[in-house]
Amino acid sequence: MALKKEKKVEIVADLDASLKDAQSAVFVKFDKLTVADVNALRRSLQKEGVGYTVAKKTLLKRALATRGIDGELPVLEGQIAVAYGTDLLAPAREVYAFQKGHKENISIVGGMFEGKYMNKQEMESIATIPPREVLLSQIAYLLKSPLQRLAIAVNAVAGQKA
Repeated sequence: MALKKEKKVEIVADLDASLKDAQSAVFVKFDKLTVADVNALRRSLQKEGVGYTVAKKTLLKRALATRGIDGELPVLEGQIAVAYGTDLLAPAREVYAFQKGHKENISIVGGMFEGKYMNKQEMESIATIPPREVLLSQIAYLLKSPLQRLAIAVNAVAGQKA
C-alpha cells in the first residue's frame, strides 16, 4: 500500500528523532517471524533500553542521509528493521542473542557504530564482545593470577626455610 507524502515525511522525522541520540544501530533482516517472536524480541530489546522500528528501506535511507555517517551503507535486502540505542553494544548484542534461536527468520545485515557504517561481519564481531562486568572480572582474574603464584612461591620458600 502506497503511503501519502505527509505520512512519509512523518515517518522520516520519527526515524530521524529516534536515531538522533543513538550511538549504535543494527539493521535487521527479518522474514516470517510470528507475532509472539516479534513481541519477545521487542520485550528483550526494551529491557536493555534499545528501540526497534520497522520502516521502508527508502525512508530509512532518507533518515540516515541526514546523520552524516562515514562509510557506505550496507546492502539492505528484504524486510528491514532497525534496532538502536545509546549503549554502544546493547543493540547488536541483543539482536544477536535473539538471532541464535531464530536463525532462519532473523539476521543482522549491518549497522552503524560510532558514526560509521559497518558490514554484517563487523556488527557480529561487535555483538560478541562480552558485557562490561564480564570484561572487568576477566581483568581482575588476570591481575590476581600472578599475585596468587607469587604467594604460592613465597609460601613454598617459607616452608623450606622452616
